[in-house]
Amino acid sequence: MQNLKVYNTLSRKKEIFEPLNAPFVGMYVCGPTVYSEVHLGNSRTFISFDIIFRYLSHLGYKVRYVRNITDAGHLENDADEGEDKISKKARLTQLEPMEIVQKYTLDFHHVLRLFNNKPPSIEPTATGHILEQITMAKDILNKGLAYESNGSIYFDVDAFNKEFNNEYGRLSGRNVEDMISNTRELDGQSEKRNPADFALWKKASPEHIMRWDSPWSIGFPGWHLECSVMSSKYLGKQFDIHGGGMDLKFPHHECEIAQNKASHGKKEPVKYWLHANMLTLNGQRMSKSTGNTLLPHELFSGENDKLSQAFSPMVVRFFILQAHYRSTLDLSNDALLAAEKGFQKMITATHTLSTLKAAQESSLNIDELIAKWYAAMNDDFNTPVLIAQLFDGVKLINNIKDGKSTLNKVDLEKLQKEFSSFVFDVLGLKTEAQTQNQGDEILNGVMKTLLELRKQAKDNKDWTTADLIRNQLAELKIKVTDTKDGAIWEAE
Repeated sequence: MQNLKVYNTLSRKKEIFEPLNAPFVGMYVCGPTVYSEVHLGNSRTFISFDIIFRYLSHLGYKVRYVRNITDAGHLENDADEGEDKISKKARLTQLEPMEIVQKYTLDFHHVLRLFNNKPPSIEPTATGHILEQITMAKDILNKGLAYESNGSIYFDVDAFNKEFNNEYGRLSGRNVEDMISNTRELDGQSEKRNPADFALWKKASPEHIMRWDSPWSIGFPGWHLECSVMSSKYLGKQFDIHGGGMDLKFPHHECEIAQNKASHGKKEPVKYWLHANMLTLNGQRMSKSTGNTLLPHELFSGENDKLSQAFSPMVVRFFILQAHYRSTLDLSNDALLAAEKGFQKMITATHTLSTLKAAQESSLNIDELIAKWYAAMNDDFNTPVLIAQLFDGVKLINNIKDGKSTLNKVDLEKLQKEFSSFVFDVLGLKTEAQTQNQGDEILNGVMKTLLELRKQAKDNKDWTTADLIRNQLAELKIKVTDTKDGAIWEAE
């Protein structure tokens, strides 16, 4: 295994990655609350962890990647009061909550397929684990670290901190006393003993649509409890990586740690906490209220008033990877145009690489270049540095094509294998034609048939039919190029 270092939010430093049970790695990432279309900020987070999943697999780790679907219990403003986000959308659209869940889960999967994200190993849902959530709430209650109030169960942060040496707040760097002093609640109007306490189970109000039986009330689970239950069920009481967006660090992940320790003991439930940063648009935070927002399909179709043209999913993915996952990234028209040029240059190099011929001797040490690619990714998955180093590879490929550099057969095969692996397997890029038809193999099959018919026409010297096929495809913006190994095609 490579000498991989990851930045651990809990320790606030880079640490050598040493899995609890190598070569097996357990990774949990908080998935979406499926009440609306997935936005680009969420997409960036999931692309970031797709890269981490891909690179760990590339290094030979056997990764169990668990990413949940939150389909109940997530209230407005991430609070313990208010309306369930899914129930609210169901009420406004006069649909069943599970219709909303189905619609936006399918949208989420569709968008990530366009971005060429690999699916997780397991994708559990909150509603599929209600009994386990009730069991964990009971356990924490029985240990004296939670209390019942009017049919709801709240985690007792003060009791937890007394027993666990003021652990609550360590991940986010927050002080409980400061949190309490900055939280104003009207006297007598809160069920909580302490403003910092959070719900494990909420009694449903009469108008609340999604509800289940429990020992305390007909109600629904707390949002934070869902992830504690699903992560520990599928990865164990201790596992390697927990990821999510920076916005989940508090309160969501802070509460998860407290729940897991309260239920499972004092050992750290997660060895490495990884957080992806936010995406801004034209220098400002994306916000539905201000109108400064862009959905993936608006970006792909060009149907928006913020960009000069449509951009393909692979160009957007390539753009996202040009910033480190822990850095803020600003989306703009100029940045996407530059990413489009860079992406096309990278993909062209992969095609050129496949056509290169080996020489008798190598004019440079290829191992040094490849080592830089690994060094970049081993430094906390540093994709912008990797991309810069890969462009050194692009320069080398073009030099070999132009006769300015040479590689022997062994070195050329090594370059072809590693360059293609980093571009396609690690970064998860695909050619435009492949990307536009992600999840749909029909076009690939049709093109294979058409090119075979064209080849047969050429073999029979039927140039009229061969030219007709090529010209008709050209009108559809599909370019056919004849090579010594046969015809290849790409969408322009």
